[in-house]
Amino acid sequence: MDRFDQYRVFAQVADMGSFIKAANALEVPRASVSAAIQQLETQLGVRLLHRTTRQVRLTADGEQLLQRVRPLLAEVEDIDQLFHAGQRQVSGRLSIDAPSRIARRLIAPALPSLLRRHPRLELLLSSTDRAIDLVQEGVDCAVRIGMLEDSSLVVRPLGHIALINCASPDYLHEQGEPHRPDDLASGHWTVGYASPKTGRELPWEYLAEDGAAQIAQVPARVVVNNAESYIACCLAGVGLIQIPRFDVQHLLDAGKLVEVMPAFRAAAMPVSLLYPHRRQRSRRLGVFHDWFAALMQPHLDG
Repeated sequence: MDRFDQYRVFAQVADMGSFIKAANALEVPRASVSAAIQQLETQLGVRLLHRTTRQVRLTADGEQLLQRVRPLLAEVEDIDQLFHAGQRQVSGRLSIDAPSRIARRLIAPALPSLLRRHPRLELLLSSTDRAIDLVQEGVDCAVRIGMLEDSSLVVRPLGHIALINCASPDYLHEQGEPHRPDDLASGHWTVGYASPKTGRELPWEYLAEDGAAQIAQVPARVVVNNAESYIACCLAGVGLIQIPRFDVQHLLDAGKLVEVMPAFRAAAMPVSLLYPHRRQRSRRLGVFHDWFAALMQPHLDG
């Protein structure tokens, strides 16, 4: 393993805080990762990592080396992309994390077209509604909906997803159809949704006629914490929900759900792609970015 490969292994271990995770991400044996770090430390004459049974942390010398190595790795990757830009095919593994409903309703059905164009591309698709650490879990790119916290990740905004208010025909038959937010106080119920991140029930929000965000106080008899149960409860007539249109379009078309109060929707939610520092940007990621952006386009608001 040459010096550049040792630097690449070192940066991966530093980012992931684990020899095993770094080995999995680089698709090399763990012993090779350990050997590369030991050789690098011997050649430089310094200790780069504090090793414990639970995690790996950078020493002061390791921090200094990582700051110098990052631009070098990024520059080499830029050169590789420059001379491969004319090649249409991409190959190798790409790890993607997406909310479960986006993975199921949008990404999975469209994958055959992507894989026909790039038959040597391998996708590891994880779907979760919880927040994850992209670097620690070795994820190359994540699809996220909603406002994002400040982080060191690169963010690529794609637009905003329309949210609509829905109810089942049975619910509307029993409770009547609300036409304005004021109507919700007359015996209506919502299906509560607890944030997977905080566990708190999210309020019923809407944009008033002047565009100002408002909150309606509507009781919930059932509170759930995932999209599958949220939609299932609405279908069963438990209450009203607010949901991205793409997620229930097939149910609207089939008459199993009905949009209500279309003039009083919640604010559209931003959708973004996130990935770690540009050193991990690759042609594979570029291909996925362009493909997913085109896939989302029909579902964006405005």
